[in-house]
Amino acid sequence: MDMKEIDASLMQKAFLAAAKGLEAKKEWINELNVFPVPDGDTGTNMTLTIMAAAREVAAIEQPTIENLSKAISSGSLRGARGNSGVILSQLFRGFTKELKGVEVITTTVLANAFVRGTETAYKAVMKPKEGTILTVARGMADKAMELVPETEDIVSFADQVIEYGDYVLSQTPEMLPVLKEAGVVDSGGQGLMEVLKGARDGLLGREVDFEADSGRPMTVAGARSEAVAAETDIRFGYCTEFIINLEHPMEESTEEEFKTYLESIGDSIVVVADDDLVKVHVHTNHPGLAFEKALTYGSLSRMKIDNMREEHHERLIQNAERLAAEQKREEEEKQKPRKPYGFIAVSMGDGMGEIFKGIGADCLIEGGQTMNPSTEDVLNAVDQVNADVIFVLPNNKNIILAAEQAAGLAVGKKLVVIPSKTVPQGITALVNFAPDLSVEENTENMIREMSRVKTAQITYAVRNTTIDGMEITQGDIMGIGDSGMLAVGKSVETTALESLKAMLDEDSELVTIYSGSDVSEAEGEALLSRAKEACPECEVELHRGGQPIYYYLISVE
Repeated sequence: MDMKEIDASLMQKAFLAAAKGLEAKKEWINELNVFPVPDGDTGTNMTLTIMAAAREVAAIEQPTIENLSKAISSGSLRGARGNSGVILSQLFRGFTKELKGVEVITTTVLANAFVRGTETAYKAVMKPKEGTILTVARGMADKAMELVPETEDIVSFADQVIEYGDYVLSQTPEMLPVLKEAGVVDSGGQGLMEVLKGARDGLLGREVDFEADSGRPMTVAGARSEAVAAETDIRFGYCTEFIINLEHPMEESTEEEFKTYLESIGDSIVVVADDDLVKVHVHTNHPGLAFEKALTYGSLSRMKIDNMREEHHERLIQNAERLAAEQKREEEEKQKPRKPYGFIAVSMGDGMGEIFKGIGADCLIEGGQTMNPSTEDVLNAVDQVNADVIFVLPNNKNIILAAEQAAGLAVGKKLVVIPSKTVPQGITALVNFAPDLSVEENTENMIREMSRVKTAQITYAVRNTTIDGMEITQGDIMGIGDSGMLAVGKSVETTALESLKAMLDEDSELVTIYSGSDVSEAEGEALLSRAKEACPECEVELHRGGQPIYYYLISVE
């Protein structure tokens, strides 16, 4: 197959196929996480990022390279989650910038776009590390430039670029010892390769489901339920839908008469008439009456009745109450005078949320390790904080880039990202905020104080591996520190205690233990008692964090 150029229609198919290609391998990519924790998220983050763009791309009915490029860039930028997702969005951003003013894409355009995408992504990362998705992207960009004088055939060009990308990916364990020790290639690099392979499938016309799906229901019924939740009190309990196969075309006056009748027995009425059929939707307590009236116009098909009271009543009422409460809070917030400073914290678990609220956080973003918030999530939180300057605490190294990306997109408010890598660091940073200091002084002070915090995360292993010289078996309990493994064992309490001891030094003064959702009060108290024995010179505290996945978060200051 000889292909010399890609037009807008083919570009659209290729991108949607790329998104599906990545989505299909999402869980496999998650399992490439170096640390065998139960929340490996690279595949998930990259998939959510590309799907945010794919939904915009799929919605374009008359594609041009210009409007597709804009959709890919803006969609992935705002939907970016985690470091891998942010880097992927930057690769797309640079790639699409090179397409400006282009009517068709050739191998030369592709090569230049690869290079520009890679350069943009490298600039977005403060300290680029080789052996990652960046290395794989740069390798393919170099190969693309090498191939330009040799071939104009896009299929051959793509095959050779992808083949070289796979080779570079296979070498990532040689560049990052931690990958070699764990026996995996870089997960972000693998995700990028699935994107490219999916795009190639789209170019070749291989069968791909082009529906952009984020993993959430996107049906009309789902959308209708949300509207009903906000707008009705479920006076009519049966959602009734059917089609009338008309014996004669329905005149406008007859259609109005039918609508009037439906209004007398229900609400939420939709009647869409065509030449030979009528699509009907009505909420009523008497579906049979709607059917009987409709039978006077023709035969019925696709009849469907849902008991909304039985299936949805409680959920709909809760949603309505939640919506009203949110609107009330927003109105109250708007009425307050604008504050000089505000705070947004990424949190996980109800206990952690209460702690952050108690020390001054204005808005919480639920996330952390198990689900990295997107750039859009941060921007939505910014809208809820009525302040001139807003400090953002990501509390996870994998969320910092998305927060920084939001800082560059925020309008009318100054965002300052305090690069906290753990929840305990974020708590310490917020506690040390001083309203009398300037933004710059507070930023410096908060970063300095949180840098003194050591953190251990206690969780379980989901596969066998070796990290930092420690043999890990599936099901083992791990203590993961700021720079690597602290301890491995069979007991949660013993591993937590060993991890704590590994962090202690002569300057240690305060130990704080945050118990997770799977830890009982008695178990937490038992660890607290043993921790006090292990470090009698320190003040030791226990708080309920309620975080998922992690039995304990332990900080030492």
